[in-house]
Order: sequence, then structure tokens, then C-alpha cells
Amino acid sequence: MRLVAVIHPHLGGGMLPGMVLEVAIIEVRPGQEDDFVAAYRKARPLVTTTPGCRSVRMTRGIESPSRFVLLVEWDSVAAHEQNFRASERFGQWRGLIGPYFAAPPVVEHFSDVDPHVGSDAGSGVDSGVDA
Repeated sequence: MRLVAVIHPHLGGGMLPGMVLEVAIIEVRPGQEDDFVAAYRKARPLVTTTPGCRSVRMTRGIESPSRFVLLVEWDSVAAHEQNFRASERFGQWRGLIGPYFAAPPVVEHFSDVDPHVGSDAGSGVDSGVDA
């Protein structure tokens, strides 16, 4: 699985400055997608109740239904690594969802290139991004 994190500028349409979005790309063994989703639903509170976790969202590929993307907003990379990855929670999480992985997840952390994009939505200000 590959995890990618992005920092968003505000909570309404993103995250507050300094926050991190963890993105994990998870490849699930074909035929086990529904079991993976059930395991994720059971495991989700292990993440959502971790100090420093702001939100958790799992998405599923349309064209690639065995590919899932996990999006977790954290206060910081340290909140993710110290409060979750280095805790018993991570072992429990991996024990529930790990059996369905076709390959190890890929995890990365990212920050916004322009932390002001999105914060001026509806103000008539050009964000500099062409749709």
C-alpha cells in the first residue's frame, strides 16, 4: 500500500495550516473486497480515536475495484507516526485489514503546494488553478 499525505489550509474545505493528510494506496486481493470493507469498518475506530487524528475516509476505485485509497487527516506527521504507527492500535488495525492486502501498502505524507488554495473560495479571488 502507498500512503500519501497532504496539508490543507482550513477545516471547512480542507485542513488547518500545519495539518497533514495521509494517503495510503491499498491493493486488495481480488474477490476479497467486501471482506476488506467489513474489516475496515470494524478497524476504523482504532484510527479515529487516536490523538491527533482529525478525519478518516476510505475510497474505492471505480475502474480498479480492488484498489482502495485511505485518507487520514492528522495534526502532524508525528501524530501519525507516534500516536498511531508506534502504538498497539496499529498492530490491531493491521491485524484486521492486513490479511486482505495483495501487496504491502505504500504510504507517504504530503503538504499543499499553495496553502491558500481553497481558502478564498467564493470570494472572487483567482486561486491560480485551472479546472
